Amino acid sequence: MLYQQGDVLLKVVSGIKGKKLNHLTLAKGESTGHHHTITKGDAELYEHEGILFLKVLSDEATLTHQEHGAVVIPQGEYEVGVVKEYDHFSEEAKSVRD
Repeated sequence: MLYQQGDVLLKVVSGIKGKKLNHLTLAKGESTGHHHTITKGDAELYEHEGILFLKVLSDEATLTHQEHGAVVIPQGEYEVGVVKEYDHFSEEAKSVRD
């Protein structure tokens, strides 16, 4: 199961590793200052080798962003990813900028 808000993807995983972080911001915009942040519900964010993991402890949590609709995420464990776009001319994948 995947959840998406703008350029942020959440993929269901089983088991989370890493160091617990003291914030719930999954991604920040490079130029706008906008951010994808858990604003409602009980959740924890972890980082392991440059990868973020989200653990939703309550029945659900709400992911918000200034330009996108809120996304309700059910209880569970998720890997946080970024949507990639493929440039066929340069033959390389790039992160989508928000």
